[in-house]
Amino acid sequence: MMELKTECRHAAGVDIGGTNTVWGIVDACGNIVAQDSMKTRDFLQADVYADTLAERLGKMIDETVGRSNICGIGVGAPNANFYTGTIEQAPNLPWKGCVPLADMLKQRLGLPVAMTNDANAAALGEMRYGVARGMRDFIMITLGTGVGSGIVINGQMVYGHDGFAGELGHVIVERNGRLCGCGRRGCLETYCSATGIVRTAHEFLTESDEPSLLRRKPVDEITSKDIFDAAEEGDALAHRIFDYTGTILGRALADFIVFSSPEAIVLFGGLAKAGHYIMDPVRRAMDENTMSVFKGKTKLLLSELKDSDAAVLGAAALGWESTIRNQIF
Repeated sequence: MMELKTECRHAAGVDIGGTNTVWGIVDACGNIVAQDSMKTRDFLQADVYADTLAERLGKMIDETVGRSNICGIGVGAPNANFYTGTIEQAPNLPWKGCVPLADMLKQRLGLPVAMTNDANAAALGEMRYGVARGMRDFIMITLGTGVGSGIVINGQMVYGHDGFAGELGHVIVERNGRLCGCGRRGCLETYCSATGIVRTAHEFLTESDEPSLLRRKPVDEITSKDIFDAAEEGDALAHRIFDYTGTILGRALADFIVFSSPEAIVLFGGLAKAGHYIMDPVRRAMDENTMSVFKGKTKLLLSELKDSDAAVLGAAALGWESTIRNQIF
């Protein structure tokens, strides 16, 4: 069992994505004192990846704050299991099967390591450094390529009995709706992610001949940014796409409120940055569909964390807890 470091002043955070791995050293105030990255897909073997990450992260720690000043390392990754410290069947990572990455890094670095999925890490970062500071009950929704979520109840992250609880992006919002990458149909992710809103644009454009600035390029080349740019130029179809997307998301959020009665729902990610185009229909649909006993009690907030820092801060927030976890398990 590792000795508990009560005087440590820093944590390390590692965010593993399908394209890049980013890591950094974070102090107790949320300042990133050092940061670096590498290409995840350059490593087809998990053990080679762990060797390289441990070598580079260890060197960064030694050259900045020293290992005695690191309380632990937190890792956010797709399909990561908090209980086992493993990445399990992640479709967008080069390593298949079950990869015990937390143990691999702990053995190489001699520091406590805890791991969870990227959306849970984002929620922990928001609770420690962001708009959810001081909150004990909130839901974090990440609107990126997919829809991720982290649920905090009574100050604790909800992991479920197997470590995979909180997949709100895969709540079905339309029975027999769009096919999702998870294999089911009609998941929230297929409508309210960056890829989901593009699918909506495809449908709207092919189902009518309504004039639109979006017709300036082939349908299969349209991006979520194109939809935003068209809305900025007053395009009616682009406005309807955002309204459709925001309405579905707002209805889903009303259902999530019934589940845990959170103090706030925090939105993060590229789609959330579409401003009033997305937020107006989300707020309207959420208010219209919230049960009367819950009305007016849940705030809808946008993350305060910078996109460039959020992943590392979120993972580092888990790092602060990793030493205690090593004493318990």
